[in-house]
Order: sequence, then structure tokens, then C-alpha cells
Amino acid sequence: MTPDLDQLQADLLASVDASAGLEGLESVRVHALGKQGAITGLLKSLGAMSAEERQTTGARIHALREAVTAAIATRKASLAASALEAKLASETIDMTLPVDGVAPGSVHPVSQVMDELAEIFADMGFAVATGPEIEDDWHNFTALNIPETHPARAMHDTFYLAGEHERPMVLRTHTSPVQIRTMTSQKPPIRIIAPGRVYRSDSDATHTPMFHQIEGLVIDKGITLGHLKWTLETFLKAFFERDDIVLRLRPSYFPFTEPSAEVDVGYSVVNGKRVIGGSEGWMEVLGSGMVHPKVIEACGLDPNEWQGFAFGTGVDRLAMLKYGMDDLRPFFDGDLRWLKHYGFSALDVPTLSGGVGA
Repeated sequence: MTPDLDQLQADLLASVDASAGLEGLESVRVHALGKQGAITGLLKSLGAMSAEERQTTGARIHALREAVTAAIATRKASLAASALEAKLASETIDMTLPVDGVAPGSVHPVSQVMDELAEIFADMGFAVATGPEIEDDWHNFTALNIPETHPARAMHDTFYLAGEHERPMVLRTHTSPVQIRTMTSQKPPIRIIAPGRVYRSDSDATHTPMFHQIEGLVIDKGITLGHLKWTLETFLKAFFERDDIVLRLRPSYFPFTEPSAEVDVGYSVVNGKRVIGGSEGWMEVLGSGMVHPKVIEACGLDPNEWQGFAFGTGVDRLAMLKYGMDDLRPFFDGDLRWLKHYGFSALDVPTLSGGVGA
């Protein structure tokens, strides 16, 4: 005997609407559509019906199944949306309150010093220039007047990239290629600093395979060594925040500058440690010189019309000297204890008026 299908549908739909949660709705689904469910039992009875009964009663049973299935799906979506809204409402966070129990993050000393350098040089009219860390050997060596036989090109000093390339490709060994790219892409006068990562095959207490460097370049008419010395002296006084900075320029050799000079800064001994300032001893901090005429010419400029100076130093080394760090390797170890000790607050924004240091 076939039950009253209209009444069964009304009862099941009422049960679906009355379900207060997903678990209750699942019970209704099992009762109606499970292996032993009411509608499933009706579907199993279709095989014993005559052809005429299947055309009439069978169609009603299928319609019943579809109506109940659709009602369950609609009710499930509604209950899931309500549950999500309730969960989101219970998990709201008052962002105006301080976070308890969560240690604040720290700014890495290298990032802090990068910001300090940018602030100082921006005040002197320098723009910040960047370039790729993977360079071809023309930008990294040839355009900088570094000959094919120079030791810097050796495999034990430089990371070369494997594979077939139009030109040999390297991880840049200095940020000087940025100077070349700037001189070939814009007209003088030029005043830029080029901070960034550089790579060399070296590792000990004061060297790592990857480190940070900043270089400066000025190209203009009538540039002399006097302009270079004033720029470096002004920069170092602002960076170390001391007026007793004394510089000494020693003759040196770099392929891309002529004449070239190593820059020493005077230091004093305080509690057994060397402190920048004074003149008890000398410490090398920079390499510099007048841009070599061949470099200017390689960039498409007339060295008889344009002159300039360049300088470079390690950002990590400057951070060590200013903030009293003895070993370069922890800079890259990712030790949160070290970073918590030497790191800076996000609010320690370098300014010339408030002081570039912490």
C-alpha cells in the first residue's frame, strides 16, 4: 500500500524547516534519503509496480525526492551562513586595545642603516638608484675598466651562473653596475646612491657570501677630489652623529677610479673598544676616487666634458661600527634573540632633525 505522498512531503519539509542545526538537518536527511529512509523505501518499491503505476506513482515519488533534496540543500546553506556569522561575531578583535603577550617585531640593523643612509644622502641631493642582482659581465666588469685578467673575475671570488647566455652572467660583486646603468640611461648631472645586496665567494667573521653595499656616484662638470672629501666628511659626521670625525685619504688603486683613495676614519679607544671619533688610530671604512675616464667613455659620455667621483662601503660594516657588533655572521643567522637585542623599533624612523640613530 502506497502511503499518502502529499502528506509525507509536507511532514518531511516541515521537519527540514524545523531543523535548528546542521546535526538535526542531517538526521532528517537520513530519515528521508538514507539507506533505510522513507523515500529510499518508496524508490525500491518501483520494481514491483506495473508499468502504469510507475508512470503515475513513480513520477510522484521522484518529484518527492527532488523536493526534499532541494529543501535540505537550501536549509543547509542557510544554517551554514548563520553559523559563520555567529562565529565571526564572536571572534571580532578590538584593534584599539594593545596586544598582550605578543612580542613586537624588530627592524633589522641593516634595514635601519639603509634608511639612515638614504635620509642623509637625500639631504645632500642624492637620489636612490637600484639595479638587478644578476648581472652580465659587461656591466659588472668590462664597463668598469676591469680587465679580463683581473683577479676579481676569478671563479673563487665571483659566483657565475651556469647555462648558456649571450654574455657570462654573475651575481653582482658590487653595486657599481647600477652606476653604469644610470650613466647609460640618463643624462648628467647625476647624483645617486646605489644600496643593495652583493655576492662574493668569501665567509669568515667579517665576510659573508652575501652582504650589503652602498655606493655613491656624482657626474657633473668641474668635479674635483675636494667635492669628494667634503661629501664623505659630511656623510660620516651625520651617520655617526659626531663632529670630531677626522678623515684620511690614502692613495690606492681601483680599476674604475683614477686617482683612487682609501678613506680612513679616526677612532678612539673607550673601555677597550674602538669608537669612531677622535684620532688615536685609523680605521679603513670606504673606497673612493674620481671616476676613470674609460668608465665615463664606456657609458657614452665625453670624459673631457664630464667628471665625477664615486665611493663605496659595506652597509653591514657601518652597522657593526656604529652599533658595537663584533661578528658579521649573526646578521644572517635569523636568531630572534640577536635581533631582539640589536633590532630597532618600527617607530625609530631616521630623521636628520631627530637624529638618524636610535
